[in-house]
Amino acid sequence: MGKKEELQIKNSFLYLIPIVTSNVLPFIALPILTRILTTEDYGVLALARIYAIFVNGVVHFAMTASYERNYFQYRNDRENTAQLLYSTLLFVTLNFLVLASVTYVFKPSISTLIIGSPEYQHILFWAFCAQFLTGVSCYYFIFFKNTENAQKYVSYTIAGNMMNFVLSLFLVAYVEVGVIGIIYAELCAGVLIFGMLSYKFARALEFSLNKSILRESLRISYPLTPRILFGVIGSQCDKYLIGLLASVGGVGTYSIGQKVSYVIATYMTAMYNVFSPRVYEQMFEGKAEGGESIGRYLTPFVYVSIAVGLFVSLFSEEVISILTPPSYHGAIDIVAILSVYYGLLFFGMVGGTQLMFARKTYITSVISIVSIFLAVGLNVIFISKWGAIGAAWATLLAGVVSGSLYFAAAQHYYEIKWEYGRVLGICLTFVGGSVLGIFLRYVGVDYSFRILVKLIWIWLYVYIGMRSGVITGENVAMVKKILRELKMQGTEEVSTRAGPKIGLG
Repeated sequence: MGKKEELQIKNSFLYLIPIVTSNVLPFIALPILTRILTTEDYGVLALARIYAIFVNGVVHFAMTASYERNYFQYRNDRENTAQLLYSTLLFVTLNFLVLASVTYVFKPSISTLIIGSPEYQHILFWAFCAQFLTGVSCYYFIFFKNTENAQKYVSYTIAGNMMNFVLSLFLVAYVEVGVIGIIYAELCAGVLIFGMLSYKFARALEFSLNKSILRESLRISYPLTPRILFGVIGSQCDKYLIGLLASVGGVGTYSIGQKVSYVIATYMTAMYNVFSPRVYEQMFEGKAEGGESIGRYLTPFVYVSIAVGLFVSLFSEEVISILTPPSYHGAIDIVAILSVYYGLLFFGMVGGTQLMFARKTYITSVISIVSIFLAVGLNVIFISKWGAIGAAWATLLAGVVSGSLYFAAAQHYYEIKWEYGRVLGICLTFVGGSVLGIFLRYVGVDYSFRILVKLIWIWLYVYIGMRSGVITGENVAMVKKILRELKMQGTEEVSTRAGPKIGLG
């Protein structure tokens, strides 16, 4: 195994550190917060975030995707690197100021429309601001990721997670401000992290703007914007429709289940941070011929990403039962179903890279329009019949259909020669285990037998990893070696840089 592959594994472990903290810390807080806040409180929080996420989609105008791509286009020129970053940041900040003003003026009416009462207008407004401050720092994090500076990425992410965790518990459990304390914690953490990163980058990169670079980014991003907005509608309509057709408490139960299962999505983001720079490099360097090597390269990432999805799905009952009081236990099957949905999103992440490289971003918007109508239609039918659990099934079914369309389009415009036999075996084991676990709970099979089945299924997945060549003696030895090195090196730099040296290390 070469030095570059060893670096990839090292960065994989480094990127996992903030994933662990961003998920373990909320899990630590969950037993405390769910015994203070009701399912209705979590429902209000979830509905306020629907507006925050949607409007921030307009604010960013899909510039995160264009910035990630164009970084590689300008990375060898220090001045252009700065101009790309600062032009992008100025654009999204001006958008935020305009939409924040509109939100503030009309917040009573918006709160009534989204949450059902003007009583929650302040939660809605500050949720919007907190979402922006959390999201705007992502441009700095993309820079760290693209330069393979995993340590900086990790350290700032952990700092934000720790601030959010401590402030949330302090405001909700000690000061007792209610559910808005969670929003205030996100807001304060977002301000501090964005401020620190802005100061650091301002010292390293001279402020400079470039209209032509901004226009180039906008040409790539604007076809993606409808897709992102429709994607937000598709991903958030389940909670809104639960509140409309069922109850705000049902939204709270669903949001807890979604929060637990979302561990899978955040873990996959960590994996994406590792493999996406290499995928882009092989696309730009190998053009169409790079598709075969990319396929072989991605198989281990498919395996390790879906492994987390399988584990969360199989043990959703244990997680929810331990962390929450009985009033939240309706989230158990929601976690299992949504785990399948998030697990299969791996191929959507890769598909986005394929279409971005091919400059066919408008395709994603077309598919998103189809997806949103499908998601809304299925959610209306399923929620009316089965409530929050129906929303989970509707989300999964809509995701499978739209994901299939997305995969086909991505393969058409830039073909990745996937190792279909291995990938199919991994996915079928994942889906089969998840469905089996739900079925055994539904028919009331004794818990001792169910836990045995879960352990056997985990062993089966490990066996598939060995047969597919992902788990090998060489890989295991390499992982052990890297873990020892990381433990001994502590804060020593373990990543190299792919861009210009600008004094951020």
